[in-house]
Amino acid sequence: MPLRYSESFLTRPIQAGRADRIRGAEPRQGPRLTSARTLVDEGAHVFITGRRQAEPDKAKDAIGRNVTTIQGDVANLGDLDRLYAIVKEEKGALDIVVASAGFVERRATAVATPEHFDKTFNINARGVYFTVQKALRIAAQGRLDRARVVLPASDGTARARDLRGD
Repeated sequence: MPLRYSESFLTRPIQAGRADRIRGAEPRQGPRLTSARTLVDEGAHVFITGRRQAEPDKAKDAIGRNVTTIQGDVANLGDLDRLYAIVKEEKGALDIVVASAGFVERRATAVATPEHFDKTFNINARGVYFTVQKALRIAAQGRLDRARVVLPASDGTARARDLRGD
């Protein structure tokens, strides 16, 4: 049975015992937790990461089985290397990567700083990009035609006056 998260993208069944990674799954963030639960229900072992260890641990408690949690920051390439070394050591390969980032710290455009921009971009864009790039090294035991990458998106729109700071 295909994963229901995105039937048009994931067209093959999850293979029991294979490893998948959900980045940033937190119990209060329904879609991420639902994705992880669905993968486990289909027989996968999921690796959940987050900057604060308590958040992935809450997701693990909510799911109950077949979950490994690893503290890490996707903006830190060393953390990503450590994550995938653990996945490779424990499971040997990775079938699916669900990479999403959700850092939002609203600033009016007039007062946004280069530091704020760099932090936001490093997590939401650079972090997701390198999460996928580094995962491909161990994806589906070198069979990239079998690997799946899911990049959930959210609507982060803002009204113009919010950006101006009115």
